[in-house]
Amino acid sequence: MKMTMRWYGSKYDTVTLQQIRQTAYVKGVITTLYNKMPGELWTFEEIKALKDEVEAAGLTLDGIESVNVSDAIKTASADRDKDIDAYIKTLENLGKNDIHLVCYNFMPVFDWTRTELFRPHADGSAGMAYSQKTVDAINPENMFDSIAGDMNGTVMPGWEPERMAKIKDLFKMYEGTTEDKLFERLKYFLEAIMPVCDKYDINMAIHPDDPAWSVFGLPRIITCMKNINRMMTMVDNPHNGVTFCAGSYGTNPENNLPEMIRALKGRIHFAHVRNLKFNTFQRDDGSAVTAWTGEKIKQGDRDFEEAAHLSSDGSFDMYEIVKALYDIGFEGPIRPDHGRQIWGEKSMPGYGLYDRAIGAAYICGLWEAVEKASKK
Repeated sequence: MKMTMRWYGSKYDTVTLQQIRQTAYVKGVITTLYNKMPGELWTFEEIKALKDEVEAAGLTLDGIESVNVSDAIKTASADRDKDIDAYIKTLENLGKNDIHLVCYNFMPVFDWTRTELFRPHADGSAGMAYSQKTVDAINPENMFDSIAGDMNGTVMPGWEPERMAKIKDLFKMYEGTTEDKLFERLKYFLEAIMPVCDKYDINMAIHPDDPAWSVFGLPRIITCMKNINRMMTMVDNPHNGVTFCAGSYGTNPENNLPEMIRALKGRIHFAHVRNLKFNTFQRDDGSAVTAWTGEKIKQGDRDFEEAAHLSSDGSFDMYEIVKALYDIGFEGPIRPDHGRQIWGEKSMPGYGLYDRAIGAAYICGLWEAVEKASKK
């Protein structure tokens, strides 16, 4: 594996490339042209300038997260083919710049959903959190307003003000969209882009829906092993793979993360490793679920918060997750995911330097332990 960190660009990120470079175990970044809107063409020159900036700081550009898929593609509206054509040309320009990984998602309206951006923890840190009861009580059109004041002056991916200003129109666009229709549209998109991916050896790594269930009645399809298999089977190409995000799949304790990793050998192109703490997840008999078990849980009692990467701080066995990635021979980029707010840092929620740097060091330590143990 290669340890990386997500970086949003010098105009948008509170973390600098120089700071990332000084975390000795982080060798590259996963980045994007954050000013680009879905459906917009990325030129060769813009991509080259971004890559040159990263490499000038002594790092490598190991992938793009994300080249966002437009709502026209997700809803099969009139501009779908135009936007797909721009996407294909963007992939071609990435390939010509020797960039071979694109993380993307196919989530309707909201790229991810949290009800709190800085839920206080007992130790004085804070992190993002989700409460199903809060979601059930809120008008989805007011979702952005409920968290906008906690963004520390940053713009969060998937929650750009220009996009959220059109929230009513977005919900209207997705009226009547079912899981089957969303799968059909994803298939249409993937079939169109696979030839350019084959030509330039570009791995498309779809990001799971976050959380891994329907929110506000919107369909979610990249949520579990059954649906991943459907996605890979309908477009059976090794470049059609996944971003294995432990935090997103792990929102649902029915997903056994190490088992999923082993089942996806050869199709995991990118990995996000982080921890969550389940709070009020319950079995039907009322007893608490505190770790992923493959069990069914009550839909209305979902409450979780993003913990430190350390296993004991949350509900995941991080050693087993890292071991599963090692066991399948994963060699791609890996990154710590959402970090807590610690030590007074003010940053984009989830994307400060300090806790992600600690997380990267922890993951590297786990990897070294697994590697050495396997050689004894």
